[in-house]
Amino acid sequence: MEEQPIALRELKKARAKLALYEASLELIGEKSFRDVYLDDICRKAEVSKVTFFKFFRQKEDVLVYYMRVWLTLRIIELSEEPKRGIAAVRHLLLAVAAEAKRRSGLMLSLISFLSEMRMHPCMPELSEAEISLLFPEHRRIGREEPNLFLLFQQLAEEAEADGELREGITSETGAQLLLTIFYGGFLTAHLYQSQDVMEVYEAHLRLLRRD
Repeated sequence: MEEQPIALRELKKARAKLALYEASLELIGEKSFRDVYLDDICRKAEVSKVTFFKFFRQKEDVLVYYMRVWLTLRIIELSEEPKRGIAAVRHLLLAVAAEAKRRSGLMLSLISFLSEMRMHPCMPELSEAEISLLFPEHRRIGREEPNLFLLFQQLAEEAEADGELREGITSETGAQLLLTIFYGGFLTAHLYQSQDVMEVYEAHLRLLRRD
């Protein structure tokens, strides 16, 4: 099905929003997102604060937007090079570890924000213009709201079917453990000042996997 052209006005709005998003990512580095000032984000993006608040209710909403984009990109990768079960889980964790080398403060800030809000991220809806700019070759997947827990549930079911889970661990428990590993493994690596986040993730996965 041929995609419909997007109005120039909508594209301009989407570009401004993405400029703010990308400026936020560039500024965070090893810092906490708390230490990234809104004035600096807007200055770097060349977008006003008034416009910022048209797109994001609060500064920290950029973190949830990041999660939305990040997870959609991983789903696209898995659609292009299919993996299942533990192999797919490892693909996700490798992506987290790679991002940590570039912006170690990003994941920590996201975990902190979700903890404070006592929430799992409710993924923001993207406009067609945003989807076309972020995922130009995969708009169909870009339109779908990703859900990390449901993805882990699917991968845990595959791991159980393939005999990859340790005896006594069901797919339901496995999905919960994968979510714990995703966030908790990263925190453990940070607390132990490990330079190899993936090594910490692998140690956690060994507790889940059948020998």
